[in-house]
Amino acid sequence: MKTTDSTPLSGTQYTLQHGAYTASIASIGATLRYLRHNDRDLVVPYDAEEIRPSFRGAVLVPWPNRVVDGKYSFNGESHQLALTEPQRSHAIHGLLGWVDWTLAEQSTASVRLTASVIPQKGYPFRLEVEVLYTLDDDGLTTTISAVNTGGQAAPYGASAHPYLVAGVGLVDDWTLQVPASSVLQVTEDRLIPTELTGVTSSHFDFREPRVIGDTFVDHAYTDINYDDGAATVSVLAADGRGAAITFDESCAWVQIHTADKPDPSVSRLGLAAEPMTCPPDAFNSGSDLIVLEPGDTHSVGWRLHAL
Repeated sequence: MKTTDSTPLSGTQYTLQHGAYTASIASIGATLRYLRHNDRDLVVPYDAEEIRPSFRGAVLVPWPNRVVDGKYSFNGESHQLALTEPQRSHAIHGLLGWVDWTLAEQSTASVRLTASVIPQKGYPFRLEVEVLYTLDDDGLTTTISAVNTGGQAAPYGASAHPYLVAGVGLVDDWTLQVPASSVLQVTEDRLIPTELTGVTSSHFDFREPRVIGDTFVDHAYTDINYDDGAATVSVLAADGRGAAITFDESCAWVQIHTADKPDPSVSRLGLAAEPMTCPPDAFNSGSDLIVLEPGDTHSVGWRLHAL
């Protein structure tokens, strides 16, 4: 007998509310579908009945960004991941971005979702992962926790993929601040990491707030200035309002992307600001790579908020 599934294309919806903030979490990818402050969007939203555009708002585990050619070695064994970014021949943004996460707990202002990374070709490790979204007076806090429930050590990294919105207009019109003094250079065609350089006197330098203009960025920043233990990446519109993401030293990297797309109608609508525990291709470089021994748990988080 045929049945019809009325679940939205983006998954089950969980609406959160606290004070001036509202948020919607979609179960596919444990994705932040929208975040609003007094009905002003703080991230680029999408419709519940829409398949999520790319990785917009998704949780990125067990690695953020790219594994070059999907190949890496770990503990003396070589692995080949599926190439989920075929145009550049990389494995991108982990394994749970298109998984339908399971509800564990929900209240008016919070939701906890869980998912499993099962042993598979290219990643023969078992993880149990949960993400907790919580709204309060200070914005939306996201906490990602993973435990290695398998019998061998596992390489691991974590991030998420919100696109900040300062106000009306495009990225070009907004003022950006990134409190980081180094940037990871990449090749132009495949965005393969090459070398770490200082941002001084380059178009990558946003330590002091400045208008983005036509600057293109799709790079990971590090050597971050944590003021009193926290760093904030922010975008501001001309009226002085904006959006920001704040994180601590557990994220030594932040990916910034001006969201350039071939289609002008969807290009540069928001600024991707992704706090990351490790840089792109950390499975190969080993830079800031987390190794979860059997039974180990790792947690990391950040806060999205209005300015």
